[in-house]
Amino acid sequence: MHEFNETFIQILILLAVAITVVGIARKLRQPDTIALVLVGLVLGLTSFPFIDRAEAFITQSNVFQIIIISLFLPILLGDATLKLPFHHLYARRKTVVGMALGGTFLSFLIIGLGTYFLIGLPIAVAFTFAALMSATDPISVLSIFKSVGVSEKLSTIMEGESLFNDGIAVVLFQISSLYLLTYLEMGWAGLGSGIWLFLRFAVGGVLVGVILGFIFSQVIRFYDDYPFEIAVSALLFFGSFFIAEQLHVSGVIAVVAGGLVFGDYGAKIGMSEITERNINSFWDVISLIANSLIFLVVGLEIRNIDFTGQWGIIALAIALVIGARIVALFLSTMPAKELNRKERILLNWGGLKGSLSIALALSLPPDFEGRETILLLTFSVVLFSLIVQGLTIKPLIRKLGF
Repeated sequence: MHEFNETFIQILILLAVAITVVGIARKLRQPDTIALVLVGLVLGLTSFPFIDRAEAFITQSNVFQIIIISLFLPILLGDATLKLPFHHLYARRKTVVGMALGGTFLSFLIIGLGTYFLIGLPIAVAFTFAALMSATDPISVLSIFKSVGVSEKLSTIMEGESLFNDGIAVVLFQISSLYLLTYLEMGWAGLGSGIWLFLRFAVGGVLVGVILGFIFSQVIRFYDDYPFEIAVSALLFFGSFFIAEQLHVSGVIAVVAGGLVFGDYGAKIGMSEITERNINSFWDVISLIANSLIFLVVGLEIRNIDFTGQWGIIALAIALVIGARIVALFLSTMPAKELNRKERILLNWGGLKGSLSIALALSLPPDFEGRETILLLTFSVVLFSLIVQGLTIKPLIRKLGF
């Protein structure tokens, strides 16, 4: 009991710090996530006994992985799908699919080959890092978009790309970290096995999500009771994730597919206006808590990274990730006549890396070859992305004349 109380107090301390930072950031009209990372960095470079113990408890155990991947990730993905109008997403489907599929694969290949040939990492390590860098986290960017009045078109494309490429990136990460060396030894047969495994993960996740989303949508048809319907939505998000994982398909893709069905079809046939308003408000609060803790801990993680003598490969990794994003976005959006040059520039610079990349890197087993190098490069790129790109996105919007 004492140990449980101490654990609860440690998490509560971090949450109190995080919510305080969010409150100040919102008063100053600054992005929450960037403020949290900056404060986390400051706290990570100093020493406060309570903060130190809380940070060590979360980042130096399986807690960070469990909390973010198993608890917060379904929440954040589910919340995003509920708030993304399906008709907006459908109208931009060609651009979103092109970026989420073609763009993610191109980025994965460019970063993987670049880190293998230029930085000299072993091939499995190089492509595991590439998978981590293929996921985007637009939370802070979308809040900036809304505050300065960027078009619904760009917001939808960026959020839609992130929802789908997160799922694809997680699948690529699993394949790269667990199976890549085996498939390489198999030659062309290994390539076929890798493609089959990817399709099984992705298509299986979609099927699980769509089926559960449809079933839960039918359930809420018989109720006009928003507390119950909120509980049903939570069961859908977590159920989709864990059932998909148990079936060895993508839980992330299952949550996205289930949330889109529930948020569009389910809302049309089973949600009153009061229910929609309350369900969105509930998930707003939960997402605020989740994001606040995640981004504060990302900043705090600096104390566990050894940068000594590594600045050269860090700079090269950052340049590779940015360059890959530029090339992948340009090629994947070539058929998209709806995007002009300025919009492509903004989408490129707004493709921030975030907490999912850190959580997946920390989930690598201690005996994984190159784990420390992956953590170093992932943390460095995420930090650069959130701070440098995050803080310059608003001036860039003004410069481009949006």
